[in-house]
Amino acid sequence: MNRNASAAVEADPAVRRFVAHLQAERNASAHTIAAYRSDLAQFADLTWGPAAAPPFPWAECDRYAARRFLASLHRAGAAPTTLGRKGSALRTFFRFLEREGLVADNPFRAVRSPRQGRALPRVLSVAEVGRLLDAPARIAEAALARAPRPERRRWVEYAAARDAAILELLYSTGMRLAECASLTDSRVDMLAGVVRVAGKGRKERLCPLGRPALRALGRATELRDAVVPTTGGRDRPLFVNRHGTRLTGRSVERLLKPYLAAAGLPPDVTPHTLRHSFATHLLDAGADLRSVQELLGHASLSTTQLYTHVSIERLREVYDKAHPRP
Repeated sequence: MNRNASAAVEADPAVRRFVAHLQAERNASAHTIAAYRSDLAQFADLTWGPAAAPPFPWAECDRYAARRFLASLHRAGAAPTTLGRKGSALRTFFRFLEREGLVADNPFRAVRSPRQGRALPRVLSVAEVGRLLDAPARIAEAALARAPRPERRRWVEYAAARDAAILELLYSTGMRLAECASLTDSRVDMLAGVVRVAGKGRKERLCPLGRPALRALGRATELRDAVVPTTGGRDRPLFVNRHGTRLTGRSVERLLKPYLAAAGLPPDVTPHTLRHSFATHLLDAGADLRSVQELLGHASLSTTQLYTHVSIERLREVYDKAHPRP
C-alpha cells in the first residue's frame, strides 16, 4: 500500500470523524482503528490513485467502485477471509458516512463478500494446557539458579509469577488478550473470586476465577508490590513490566514463546488459543451454550456455536480411536 495514501487518509476529515466515532461510541482498540485506516487507505489508493489528496470525494463512490476494489484484491490473490474483512470495514465506514449525511448511499451495501469456509479454531488438550501453565515455574527454577544477586532473583520470581497468573487468568476466564492486558487491581475481587472484564463495545461482564487462578493472582500481586513500585492505587495495572508500567498485549505474545517451547507446543500457539480451549473444554464437560456465550462475551450465539463443532470433531477423534467398529 502507498504510504502517501495512508497519510492522506489519516488527514481526511470524514475519516477523522469516523475514527472519533470508533473511539467514543464503539470503544474500538488501537489495533482495530489501525486496521480500518489501512483498509480505507487501500481503497483510496486504488480508487483515486496515489497522488490524490484529502478531502476525498466519498460521495462519488458507487457500487461499481466498490466492486472494482474487491475485484482488484481478488486478482491480486487476496484470500476470501481478507476480502470479507475489507468489504465489511468499508461497509461500516460508508454506513457511518450515510448516517452523518456525508453520502447519499452506501456503495458496499449490495456488494456480497465471497463465500468463505469457517475454519475450526485450534484447541489444546487439557494435558497440553497443564504443561503450558506449569512452564513459567519450571523456567524460573532454572533462571534462579543462575541469578546470585538478590534484586535479580526478586525480578525473576515476580516475572514468573506474573506470567503464570496471566496464563491462568486467560484459561480460567476465556478473556481476550486485550481484555487481560487492560485489567487493573480494581477489576479483580479476590474475595468473591470474580474479575470484571471490559469487553468489546464497552460491554462489561463478570468472569469467575478458578482456585489456581486466584492463587496465581495473589502471588503475582504480592511480588509485584514488593519488587516494582507502582502508583495509581486501585487503578494501577494488574500486570506490569520492569518500569512499573502496563504490560502490553504484544509483550504477552512475546513472553509466551519460551513457555510454548518448554511445554513442547507449536510456536504458533497464541494467547487466543487459551480462549478457544477454555470454551471447548467447558462444552466438553457439559456446560450449556448460553453460559459459555456469557463467559466469552459474545454478542451472538452463532459465534459461540463454532465451539460445538470443535467438540464434535474431538468426539469423532475419540470415537474413531476407541470404538471397535469405527
